[in-house]
Amino acid sequence: MSRLLKLTMASLAFTAMAPSQAAAEAREFSLENGLKVVVQEDHRAPVVVSQVWYKVGSSYEHGGITGISHALEHMMFKGTARHGPGEFSRIISEHGGEENAFTGIDYTAYFQKLDRAHLAVSFELEADRMRGLTLLDQEFAKEIKVVMEERRLRTEDNPEALVDETARALSFQTSPYRQPVIGWMNDIEQLNAADLRAWYQRWYAPNNAVVVVVGDIVTDEVAALARKYFGPVPKSPVLPAKSRTEVAQKGIRRVTVRQPAKVPYLFMGFKVPVLRTAIGGSKHVSREEVYALEVLAGVLSGGDSARLNRRLVRERQIAAAANAQYSLTDRLDSLFVLEATPAEGRTPQELETALREEIALLKTKAIDAAELRRIKTQVIANDVYERDSMFYQGPHGNGGARLAAQGSVCRQYQGRDGRGGSERSPQVFC
Repeated sequence: MSRLLKLTMASLAFTAMAPSQAAAEAREFSLENGLKVVVQEDHRAPVVVSQVWYKVGSSYEHGGITGISHALEHMMFKGTARHGPGEFSRIISEHGGEENAFTGIDYTAYFQKLDRAHLAVSFELEADRMRGLTLLDQEFAKEIKVVMEERRLRTEDNPEALVDETARALSFQTSPYRQPVIGWMNDIEQLNAADLRAWYQRWYAPNNAVVVVVGDIVTDEVAALARKYFGPVPKSPVLPAKSRTEVAQKGIRRVTVRQPAKVPYLFMGFKVPVLRTAIGGSKHVSREEVYALEVLAGVLSGGDSARLNRRLVRERQIAAAANAQYSLTDRLDSLFVLEATPAEGRTPQELETALREEIALLKTKAIDAAELRRIKTQVIANDVYERDSMFYQGPHGNGGARLAAQGSVCRQYQGRDGRGGSERSPQVFC
């Protein structure tokens, strides 16, 4: 599938909103070992959120070891020489905190939410496991079974997730985005602790990580703690992942997934550029086109009044649900996705026709001013709500740490030259 659309949206120039008054501007600094630290003070509550983002995810993997980044995320809680298996979680819980982790296509992240007085606890534990993980064979043997069961539950026994996984594997031939984050079951079954030790040594280092701290803290005090706990962690040579550019597609690709399900599910993916490839790639795609794709997702499915919900669900009653997805912050060219479930008595073929009609309308008729105002208001509102959360002020809301972890172009994204409908946040993380 070729590039999605040439949008008739020349008037799409939004005025950037003023930064949130709830939090001061973020400050960034780096340690001598290459660790990047970002601090944003927010004194509304006596809590702190601490996050560590590593620049590695499923798109860094190759055939035979898919799922290794996610498996390593699990093993990061299984002990170091100083803290035994499960001690990390126990210590955080004893201090009244919460902790978890997640793996994406381009990053792996770990976080804790604690009373502001206990930030040092988080830093000490994270610094310890940054290079000190033991990765014992017996612990791996138990945990990899948990990972296998997670794949069965979340993908193989979930028809929509299985369609999504199959569609992405079909959409891409050479791009690593064809690989599921959790990995293929055959690869998971063949992983061993030695594989994880090698992966850990290659990617987990201070010079391949970003620490983000948001909360009722003082930046200079956080800097002192970072130097105390993370400063002694030695840097390690981190070689960039080899480029795996997607080959040109010659025609439409289709697949039918036959799986027990209550209702059919339709997935349509269109290959599109992202911000990083638009700015630094060789395809001569403008940033405006990437921003337009993000706004297009809002036009199609940004709330109950968006086109898919209004026209296909309520007016024409072809779809029971319909949605559009696009992430301009991915590291590599990605997909603009339309996903939908047909209404009772309707077929997937009717639904596909209706979705293509909506795309054709966007190509030929400009979006009117009232609809653009709605999208602008929604983008700004989403930003405001995200900034109200200490957790989302960090990576997800403003894109900062996530972009740094993905190797993307933070300054271009966060400022957006006033074209994106919001300033996102004043932070600069890369």
